[in-house]
Amino acid sequence: MAGSNGKQKTARDMILSLVLVGLAAAVVYFLAIPHDDHAPDLKRVDYQVELVTARRAASYPVAAPEGLPSAWKATSVRYDGANNDRWHLGFQTPDGQYVQLEQSTQKPADFIDDASQGATATAKKESIDGRTWTRYTGGRYAALVLDGTHGSTTVVAGTASFDDLAKMAAALKTK
Repeated sequence: MAGSNGKQKTARDMILSLVLVGLAAAVVYFLAIPHDDHAPDLKRVDYQVELVTARRAASYPVAAPEGLPSAWKATSVRYDGANNDRWHLGFQTPDGQYVQLEQSTQKPADFIDDASQGATATAKKESIDGRTWTRYTGGRYAALVLDGTHGSTTVVAGTASFDDLAKMAAALKTK
């Protein structure tokens, strides 16, 4: 029976080793690996240079917001003259939602589908600053669309509420 005692020690030693390895892994997991569930703080971008460039190069009056509270943070900007004079300006709202302004001379149906990420027109229209915008829903983003101004289409879209989308649309100015 001497042989069975050695097997019991070996099995006990393996179990103790597994427990120690498990404890070490738990310590590393909880103490050494960061567990931040918050979204990263997005860097504010200055879009003035790109705005001036777009306004000089585009075949339509390029819009940008004026008078938005400073809590609205510009997070992305680009102008692509080779891709249907496409202008993009993205913002983070004070409550952390996303709103983007998109303008282009691309075929409206294709452009709206892309900018709203699949939304479709509703019967609801909104008059904002003397212009009639159409609400779009059902895609990844909700959207307000202003069709056919000076050969371009303007889309204000994002994860934000229609109230925030309307605030952005009301702040848009062209020069």
